[in-house]
Amino acid sequence: MKLKHLNKGDKVAIVSLSSGILGEDFVKHEVELGIKRLKEFGVEPVFMPNALKGIAYVKEHPEARAEDLKLAFKDDQISAIICAIGGDDTYRTIPFLLEDEEFKQSVLQHPKIFLGFSDSTINHFMFYKLGLPTFYGQALLPDIAELDKEMLPYSKAAFLNLFHETFQPVQSSPIWYLERHDFSPAAIGTPKESVKENKGYEVLQGKGSIEGIVLGGCLDSMYDLLSGTRYPDELEISLQYQVFPSIEDWKNKILLLETSEEQATPEVYKKMLCALKETGIFKVIQGILHGKPMDEKYYKEYQDILIQAVDNPSLPILFNINIGHSTPRCILPLQSKIKVDLDNKIISFPEPIFEG
Repeated sequence: MKLKHLNKGDKVAIVSLSSGILGEDFVKHEVELGIKRLKEFGVEPVFMPNALKGIAYVKEHPEARAEDLKLAFKDDQISAIICAIGGDDTYRTIPFLLEDEEFKQSVLQHPKIFLGFSDSTINHFMFYKLGLPTFYGQALLPDIAELDKEMLPYSKAAFLNLFHETFQPVQSSPIWYLERHDFSPAAIGTPKESVKENKGYEVLQGKGSIEGIVLGGCLDSMYDLLSGTRYPDELEISLQYQVFPSIEDWKNKILLLETSEEQATPEVYKKMLCALKETGIFKVIQGILHGKPMDEKYYKEYQDILIQAVDNPSLPILFNINIGHSTPRCILPLQSKIKVDLDNKIISFPEPIFEG
């Protein structure tokens, strides 16, 4: 299935599929900034009916979150869907979506760009199941509504890929940024603290190049799906609706991994990787792309644990990708072919991502 790229004048739906923070007064200035930036890109943001109802309402009403997604797919005027932010209980929308035959049909009949990261990993897995190519790496509040005078340049260039038939090759950003702690109106126009990138993409294993389809996302969200540690019913829902892709689905895929803002300790990171390993995934994939940990916390520890967990020196691993919870962020198309050149540390796209 091929999608159409964004064009000026297109409408873009904003959805809160997990956290309802978008509707709180303390982020109004960020919402206004996000609206302004989207309009500068030439697209018209459309907030779905429940997207701005706040943390408590959105938390208590997964059916309302699901309804917003359904409405966005039904609307022929909407070309893309952008998640407000991540969260931690997106899984609760799954029964309302996968038990709705009309929704599943509308995804196939009215395919649209879907962009999100973090706990939106659950949505990406759902859409993989339904056959819709999606895009991993950015969201409204953390990227488009960046409090600096403009979007972070690397992130902005990545977002602009959605307006072209194919994506520009992805390489390491020359700088990365420490996470903000002040998101108040007083922070508007203030730059994030930047750090010169002195490592670039790091090849932990492998050489040459690999081509394939990327599948994956936030390791923390995958672990929650597999273990039910955070919410006991998450594992039940995951099994009932087969949210986590089967071992057959993972064959020859390139696994995308990145870690959340919770900055898991090495012990927890190892536990999460072990849960992933138990699925048999490392035996069937053809490579791993791993994002830069936020603020580079546990950077070297994660590398060592990852190599130990994979326990296969022939499996290529490219580490320190600008994706996930560390800024700036690229966007990677899921269900589209990519080429990972390990020797030159570059990710490219051998086929057009969108219809001409």
